[in-house]
Amino acid sequence: MRLKGVSYDVGRVMGLNWRPDYHPRLVQRELQVVRDGLHCNAVRICGKDLSRLCYGAQTALDLGLKVWLSPELWGKSPQATLAYLALAADMAERLRKDHPEDLVLVIASECTLFMQGIIPGRTFSSRMKNAFSGDLVREGKHNGPLNRFMAEAVATARRSFKGSLSYASLIWEAVDWSLFDFRSIGQNRSRTGMSTCSSH
Repeated sequence: MRLKGVSYDVGRVMGLNWRPDYHPRLVQRELQVVRDGLHCNAVRICGKDLSRLCYGAQTALDLGLKVWLSPELWGKSPQATLAYLALAADMAERLRKDHPEDLVLVIASECTLFMQGIIPGRTFSSRMKNAFSGDLVREGKHNGPLNRFMAEAVATARRSFKGSLSYASLIWEAVDWSLFDFRSIGQNRSRTGMSTCSSH
């Protein structure tokens, strides 16, 4: 099945919550627009709060949309991120049981920048600066730590989630895609605002 979809933010958090206007009725109305106005058959539900993610995903599934569920805990340590992922995977499995073919769990997004511990820096801006001020990214030195974390993250998710997994990668992250069911690689967002996905 060919998928056409958009990313839908239920409350990403970096410094502040990007979705202060969140309300369940508004979420339902906007997801109906995604389906009926934009003629999508899929949606990536993004955000931090697990109850918001659950409601958004359940609403999209009830509307007949394929869901790529993308829990995002930004700016934290690998250990905190894994603990959060374990909770998200439990929630995702409960949703998947009623929609076994319609939900993909995206275990994380762009970890070299959005998570502490791979590229030096406590903040996103400092990690961005450090990524491109030296030879770290140019020589691929971030890929070893990234893939060690990916292996832990996939093992954590698969303890409870029995469906398909993916990861939302940066174009310069050399991810070990053998761990995943789908490849998801970001493209030029300023031009398209989209990412490409393919089955593995």
